[in-house]
Amino acid sequence: MTDRREAVRSNAKYLRNVRPVDPEEVCEYVEGQPHPAVVRRILREEAFDLGLVEREDGTFVPVADGAVRPTFRGVEAFPESYAGALDDLLVERYGADWHAGERGDELRETIRRLKDAYYRQHPVEYDERAALGYAIYHLPDYYAAVQYVLAELGEADLLPRKLRVLDVGAGTGGPALGLHDFLPDDALVEYHAVEPSDAADVLERLLDGTGRNFHATVHRERAEAFDPDGEFDLVLFANVLSELDDPEAVARRYLDALADDGSLVGLAPADRNTSIGLREVERSLTDRATVFSPTVRLWPGAEPSDEGWSFRVEPDLATPPFQRRLDDAATDPEHDPGEFVNADVQFSYAVLRTDGERRYDFAPDPDRFAKMAEMERHVPNRIDLVAIKLSHDLSEGDANPLFRVGDGSESVDHYAVLTRETTLNADLATADYGDLVILEGVLALWNDDEGAYNLVVDEESTVDRVPP
Repeated sequence: MTDRREAVRSNAKYLRNVRPVDPEEVCEYVEGQPHPAVVRRILREEAFDLGLVEREDGTFVPVADGAVRPTFRGVEAFPESYAGALDDLLVERYGADWHAGERGDELRETIRRLKDAYYRQHPVEYDERAALGYAIYHLPDYYAAVQYVLAELGEADLLPRKLRVLDVGAGTGGPALGLHDFLPDDALVEYHAVEPSDAADVLERLLDGTGRNFHATVHRERAEAFDPDGEFDLVLFANVLSELDDPEAVARRYLDALADDGSLVGLAPADRNTSIGLREVERSLTDRATVFSPTVRLWPGAEPSDEGWSFRVEPDLATPPFQRRLDDAATDPEHDPGEFVNADVQFSYAVLRTDGERRYDFAPDPDRFAKMAEMERHVPNRIDLVAIKLSHDLSEGDANPLFRVGDGSESVDHYAVLTRETTLNADLATADYGDLVILEGVLALWNDDEGAYNLVVDEESTVDRVPP
């Protein structure tokens, strides 16, 4: 069998430089002339090592050089094909009326327990029911969230078309499916998932719906025990760091699994505890890695020491049908309509690299711009400064629009307050989360009630967004 495999590999290496590799042709050059289906299976198993992508006609061609150029325009809905696969799993386990009656009550109570455990920062054990409940509630939002982060890397030409991925704590597969759908069909992916719990059963089932050039392997091991083999272009921790006993040590160990030009991506829910926890992990790694986004350290040698609660908000998804069915079937008096619908796309994230790359290669001029670490001496003057926008509009009611900002040096929170919008300062409101903006002529004030600095943007101020 080894000789046959080597013969297939050898012929593929030769033919790929001449014409598409056709299993029906290759079998003629292999001793014993194995069936084309056998040759096709070997080519699929060796595709990543050979650098071959399979086309719809069943032939194999070399993967294109260079980086993925995304055409990403956001996520509107969780795809019907994946929703159908999850529904099939639920029907197999609980029957056609899985959402109703006693079975539905069990799933609803499971989701309630999961939400309460996360809120209280208690450990969670993922048995079969918990895994299915987690999938119902979280598959769609993590499917969407990971794509917004991948888009940043793609825009910077930092996602190679031949991509080796390690998904640590892969769960039921939301990030895996989002990665698959974000990439073009002719990308070549070797995907490794590390997931020890029953969530791996859901993950494997959903991975069955991925394309021919997405080569997936699931490792049923704990993150602390798994030994990465080789180097990865992307190491992903999605909603798992908060569940580890020592997240900083684990993340540090997986930095060693990065290729020299690879990215480590952490994703976390937007709630206060997990978001701050993610920032703590990020900050513990900056002796070995550079923060690519979103909390870019703009001032050389500076590090933030503020609380660091920061999260991104994107448009809601269409309500997935399986969430709607489970929610509509609830009859208990404790149920609030919408309790089991989770279409919000709100998340914290951190992207780190070991090659020094940053989304913004920008060093402020200290003779021109104020540094947030030194804001006390600028109150109550008008100043110029540079900042990363780190929130959506946080104002309530009729209050002035309010945005959290940072420059990577801050020790307390800073907020840009838009008291009067003009054409010259409108970029503050329209800039996206993670964008770099230059603020000129803003009034620096201390807000004693909030224990934070307010940067007042009014008719005398200008704000300019700086492209990456």
